Amino acid sequence: MKNIVIIGGGPSGLEASAQLHKMGYNVILVEKSPVLGGHLAKWDRLFPQGISAKEVLEKMISQINGVKYFVEANVQSINLLDKSYNVILDNGITVLADAVLFTTGFELFKAQKKEEYGYGIYERVITNADLENWFRTKDDRRIIESPKRIGFVHCVGSRDEKAGNRYCSKVCCATAVKQACEIKQEFPDAQVYCFYMDLRMFGRGFEDMYLSAQKDYGVRFIRGRVSEVAENIDKELVVKAEDTLSGKPVKVTLDLLVLMSGMQNCADAVKVAAQIGVAGRENDGFFETKDSIYSLQNSTKPGVFFAGACTGPKTLPDSLHEARAAALAIHNYLIDKK
Repeated sequence: MKNIVIIGGGPSGLEASAQLHKMGYNVILVEKSPVLGGHLAKWDRLFPQGISAKEVLEKMISQINGVKYFVEANVQSINLLDKSYNVILDNGITVLADAVLFTTGFELFKAQKKEEYGYGIYERVITNADLENWFRTKDDRRIIESPKRIGFVHCVGSRDEKAGNRYCSKVCCATAVKQACEIKQEFPDAQVYCFYMDLRMFGRGFEDMYLSAQKDYGVRFIRGRVSEVAENIDKELVVKAEDTLSGKPVKVTLDLLVLMSGMQNCADAVKVAAQIGVAGRENDGFFETKDSIYSLQNSTKPGVFFAGACTGPKTLPDSLHEARAAALAIHNYLIDKK
């Protein structure tokens, strides 16, 4: 039986594991966190329909019955031996893999790098991940009992030359709109502002979600970049921006500011992949695929494959589709290898 090592136990890793196991392969899934699920395990509801993230994840985990997996495990070393890859984990397990699939996902841009926004400086500045966790747990002292004015800043660490990330993170706009509606559900009397560059609501149902945010929830969308965030004596946030549609400066006082941090490739995954000569693209740091049209799941090295956000920002459906495509690509590779 052929061995396939899958690095990363998020949605792509889980879906690929399930598909390859059904095909009769011996799958070894490696996840560095204490639990499976990746970022999905930290989400409350999914856009655009508000589906429970917990229910989706539970279904995915139920489908990997029979797959051998390790949590709190990291790839210590990986190297090519003849036509197979010798994968050594830090828990002492060694696997000779006929194929390796990277489903290592993404990590969020560190919002504290944008000092002008005040994350890590002012208590009431949080990130999209912090807010999503609050929706799930209702546990975050930074979110006061009855905020009256709440702001969202789009494109934090994305489409930003100074941050070194010129690319769009794809899901931030939809996430901001989703969270703006949900925060209004929690605090109906609050005024909610979204500061955006331009809205990229590309997916099915996304535009309807945006229209609902305006019509049903009264969210105010301001086209312009936030230039400065300060804190007054009452610990309220004073936000300065420019409305680029009217050409006028905007100054608002908020009780909470949410920064929509974008996606980056995982630094740990880059280090592991470098051991076998797999590199990130120079322009964005995400993994380089064999080509940009026909072989999106293939790396530049035989027997090494990708799925999900390790090759660029993805929605959850995108990641699941890529996982299924990667499973088929691996299956075809192993058949041709015989």
